[in-house]
Parts: sequence; structure tokens; C-alpha cells
Amino acid sequence: MARYTGPVCRICRRHGLKLFLKGERCFGPKCAVERRPYPPGQHGQRRRKLSEYGAQLREKQKARAIYGILERQFRRHFEEAERRPGMTGQNLLQILETRLDNVVYRLGLADSRAQARQIVRHGHIVLNGRRTDIPSARVKPGDVISVHPNSRDSEYFATVRDTIGRKSVPRWLQIDPETLTGRVLSMPSRDEIDVNINEALVVEYYSR
Repeated sequence: MARYTGPVCRICRRHGLKLFLKGERCFGPKCAVERRPYPPGQHGQRRRKLSEYGAQLREKQKARAIYGILERQFRRHFEEAERRPGMTGQNLLQILETRLDNVVYRLGLADSRAQARQIVRHGHIVLNGRRTDIPSARVKPGDVISVHPNSRDSEYFATVRDTIGRKSVPRWLQIDPETLTGRVLSMPSRDEIDVNINEALVVEYYSR
């Protein structure tokens, strides 16, 4: 299945909450969830009761939409989470959070995960001294993520440098606003992952 390229605000309206897929727009009055708090489509305002399977499927689709991952890759992440010791749901979220594109977003170098993915693909990010253009690359404690020297003086990153101080960075990450260099301090725990996902439903979906 190809990547969804339609209006992402429809995804937020479908799930009935903000998934923060459009950066600053999600915090302003133009947010579609604020203006039309009901599902899209002709019958969007009708009340629908979800089955148990429907709730599990919707939660899985919501997680995929938040992190911008296709089904095949998402399932691979789940299978890896199953192999790890501990709780599968929390392992899955930890894997998703430590993807390079998500870390670039969490550090404040991008306004959305989609934008972070594009920044990585265009070769603007350096991981441990090496330019990396793979959004799914995984980070670990001690890794250093920075903007490539050739990109730091661009208009975009000049704007980022001026605004990054106003963005909050999770406790498991650290950012130097002057050099646009981040460091992974630790692996994120569940209480440090502020996504509105019921990972237990995702596990139930794949465990059918």
C-alpha cells in the first residue's frame, strides 16, 4: 500500500483528536479538529459504535498515522518488540520513538514528523559524525544528532535556531540550540512518551 498523500487533517478528524501531523497549524484556530470535531464524510456526524476489533484496528491505524509508517514496516517493528524482553506494547513505543526521524522531531529541528522525515532524506542530518539519510535509522543512548555543516546556514535552520529555545524537549534527549546538536541521554520510558496511544489495543490487534 502506498503512503497516504491526502489531507492529513482528515486523519485527525477520523480519530477524533489532534495527532499533531501539521506542526504549528495544530495549535492555531485553523486546526480542523477544532473547527469540525466530527469524522469526515457525508455521514460523519452519525454516532457509530465500534466493535472490539474495530477499536483495535483504529488504535493501530492511529499509531501508524502519528509516526507516519507504512503497514509492513510497522509490523516489523511490532515483531521486534515481541522478541524483546518486557512488555510488548511499551517496547513497540520505544522502538518508534528512537527512530531517527522521530528524534529529529522531538529535538525541535522540525515542526512535524513528516517534515523531519524529509529533512533526514535530504541529507541534512548527521548521526555520530556520519551523514544519514535513512529516517528509520535507530538511535541509542550516547548517540549525537546534528545538522550537517553545509546546511546550518540555510534559511530554514536559521529560523530553527531562533525558535528552538521555545520548544520543549523530552527528558531523554538534550539539545544545544546554538550548534543545533542533540544527544540521546537514555532510552525513553513509557511516562516520557507523550502520545495518545493505547498500546495494549495494538498488541491485541496483532495477537488475534
